[in-house]
Amino acid sequence: MHSPKPNSKPNPDIDWPSELYRILKAADVKQMSYVPDAGHSQLIRLFSADADVNTNVLTTEEEGIAIAAGAWLGGQRSLLLMQSSGVGNCINMLSLSAIGRFPLLMLVTMRGEWAEFNPWQVPMSRATQPSLEAIGLKVMRAETADDLVETVESAAALAYESDQQIAVLIGQRLIGMKKW
Repeated sequence: MHSPKPNSKPNPDIDWPSELYRILKAADVKQMSYVPDAGHSQLIRLFSADADVNTNVLTTEEEGIAIAAGAWLGGQRSLLLMQSSGVGNCINMLSLSAIGRFPLLMLVTMRGEWAEFNPWQVPMSRATQPSLEAIGLKVMRAETADDLVETVESAAALAYESDQQIAVLIGQRLIGMKKW
């Protein structure tokens, strides 16, 4: 698990979605799959506006694992965006990436943590990291914008250069409190 640096102060001026987009474009991501999520909305908009990136709206998260496999077999790098509640939907399909040993990079916005209003989000929040680790993914976590930028840069290199399966968990406090 990746933790913030001791004594580091959060930098509220960082536009982390734009920084992540820059990092992932530099890593040559050509496909991005997602289930719509407010926490990823700015990153989704940036990738969707990029004519060089094929974006795929998923009906369920496990479809993104298959798209990532197909992208890799076709010579392209992909990215999968989801919310922690969707991790449970794709655990079985993650065996494809674990056994096939193809690169997989997932950015997972967390729910059921800080200031959560929906009790249905809490159980999967507790199970997200242990479930991903049990199926064989390396899990990294970020709680601040500075930490997230550094973590995604590291995760992209590890996934795409070393054919690893990585999930970066984005803490709910960084995303902000949901209001309905």
